[in-house]
Amino acid sequence: MTAFIMTARTVTARTWRAARDTVLFNAFVMVPISEMQGEYLRGYHIGAYPHSPLKGLDFYRVPKGFIKMDLGSARRAISPHFRLGQFVCKQSAALPAYLFLKERLILKLELALEKANRAGYACSTFHVMSGYRTPFYNRLIGNVKHSAHQFGGAADIFIDANPADGKWTILNGDGKSDGADSGLLFDLVDAMSLNEFFLPYLGGIGKYSKNQSHGAFVHVDVRGFRAIW
Repeated sequence: MTAFIMTARTVTARTWRAARDTVLFNAFVMVPISEMQGEYLRGYHIGAYPHSPLKGLDFYRVPKGFIKMDLGSARRAISPHFRLGQFVCKQSAALPAYLFLKERLILKLELALEKANRAGYACSTFHVMSGYRTPFYNRLIGNVKHSAHQFGGAADIFIDANPADGKWTILNGDGKSDGADSGLLFDLVDAMSLNEFFLPYLGGIGKYSKNQSHGAFVHVDVRGFRAIW
């Protein structure tokens, strides 16, 4: 089995002798995909992944294993500002569930969050409207065959703060939560792709306006090449 390890948070530990920075790690042991029986992993419907990766890219290869998420692990930090439960597939509220995440996605979200706060959009995390999707759920909602969500490398996000109410916080001061707000976050994230340090986090970015099915949001992923819509 493969260990999924990520920095949970950085804390400052102060003793009577000295102050020092320490880093806390959370480790998640992945359940290997070899345990799947048909389309199910321990009773959880994963579905069937595409037989071959899109354009032969490593990003689109079938995961080697999945993280088990129960009520306790859902609250565990996977980075300074994100928790495991934010990324679970929306196909069912029943637990345990299983999911897969790429570290590069979480690191990209942390970078974007820092950028958003520096721009004056104060928020402690992003609202993740959709994170990991099983191939079963991806097919159920009619999404594209090689959706980046299935490979743990995509998230649909918006800023929800002051107070957090499940809706996009108005960013431009026009009194409406709409595509204009998603455009601001889109521009902020897309601008990062112009910096050389951002190359490991290149991927797709798309902005979506509010409609009858969902509110405004921004899609980000780490597919390895720039794609905009």
